[in-house]
Amino acid sequence: MDFPAFTTELEKEIMAAEERLMEEKKKLAELRQKLPKTEVSDYTFRDKEGREIKLSDLFRGQSELMLVHNMGKSCVYCTLWADEMNGVIHHLENRVPFVIVSPDEPAVMKAFAESRGWRMKIFSSAGNTFKKDMGFEDDRKRVLPGVSVFTRDESGKIYHTNKAVFGPGDAYCAVWSYFDLLPEGAAKWGPKYAY
Repeated sequence: MDFPAFTTELEKEIMAAEERLMEEKKKLAELRQKLPKTEVSDYTFRDKEGREIKLSDLFRGQSELMLVHNMGKSCVYCTLWADEMNGVIHHLENRVPFVIVSPDEPAVMKAFAESRGWRMKIFSSAGNTFKKDMGFEDDRKRVLPGVSVFTRDESGKIYHTNKAVFGPGDAYCAVWSYFDLLPEGAAKWGPKYAY
């Protein structure tokens, strides 16, 4: 890489590290694309009004679906991630149907989503084994945050093709990257429902 003449040695080292990080990110994406697809059931969820909707319906006639495994109203971190997604939902949905699935009951989910001003399509998995089957709930019923990608073939079969777990510092919530620029990083900062 050619560096501008005014760049210091430390800045050159930083730029080189950023370039290596981008290359590793590409490798990670390539590895994830090699994950074997797993056929899944056509799970039933409930919308904000409590009406049932099938996983297949979430595709809205397309062959791909991106689904966020939110931990629900009780998780301030998941709220942070969803608040950020809310700001870019129109970009995401221009490429792929994008939904959030919460473990909360529909009425709780609806009230919380509306209080946050979320525009994303959100559904409840309360009462089904979806999160556990996808690897986002452990044996002690603790729900984990993350994202899954599903595809649907011409015969209507649905496959789980990719996934990632969310956590502070991941690539799915930009605030951590901004905080990394500060002299003390994120320090002891944690998200809140209101500031």
